[in-house]
Amino acid sequence: MSKEVALRANDLHKRFLLPKDKAAGLKMAILNRFKGIKGYTEQKVLKGISFEVYKGEFLGIIGRNGSGKSTLLKLLAGIYVPEKGSVEVNGTLVSFIELGVGFNPELTGRENVYLSGALLGFSNEEMEEMYEDIVDFAELEPFMAQKLKNYSSGMYVRLAFSIAIRAKGDILILDEVLAVGDAAFQEKCNQYFKSLKGSQTVILVTHNMAAVRNFCTRAMLIDGGEIAGIGKPEKIAEEYLELFKN
Repeated sequence: MSKEVALRANDLHKRFLLPKDKAAGLKMAILNRFKGIKGYTEQKVLKGISFEVYKGEFLGIIGRNGSGKSTLLKLLAGIYVPEKGSVEVNGTLVSFIELGVGFNPELTGRENVYLSGALLGFSNEEMEEMYEDIVDFAELEPFMAQKLKNYSSGMYVRLAFSIAIRAKGDILILDEVLAVGDAAFQEKCNQYFKSLKGSQTVILVTHNMAAVRNFCTRAMLIDGGEIAGIGKPEKIAEEYLELFKN
């Protein structure tokens, strides 16, 4: 029996145009243009990434800094648009990439839960069903009537993280988020991730090889904007560590 595909990336390419020093005046800018001198440098970040994520799979994406991991996640989440290629998503997708995007410090914790839910595409009725679970996991029930600007940084992170993981999406995308909160909350998160195997589709970017080995069912190594390996977590983690020996 074939596996059900939750997300498919097809030949993804992404580049950024980085501006050079500004030309000294309009005359120089025009001369540079006629000479074919560009006012920017082109940075190719992703160079044809293709893979599938199956329903219930916990995929770890690893690679050195600057390899294109976070850019890839933003393409999958619809934050960036690729120059070439496409992303197919079968189901609802919840991402935790930019911490607390959409949070309003002048609103209460409760109001921010509903605001975040709306940004993720959930209705008020759906968020009402999720609300208690989100607050219980964050352990912030006594503070939900307070404005977010009065939260500590740890409380802020816990609320944002809890919304991401407890919102009932089909696919969960996470970028470097395992070290959130204090030691007790981190252990709670670790136990939660262990419970997800086979029941939730998760895509995780991390530099933590222990997390890759403990939580992931499959791993993918990106190097220089291309897939350098994909397969069993232990094997891919070893390939990642080998990159630093060269």
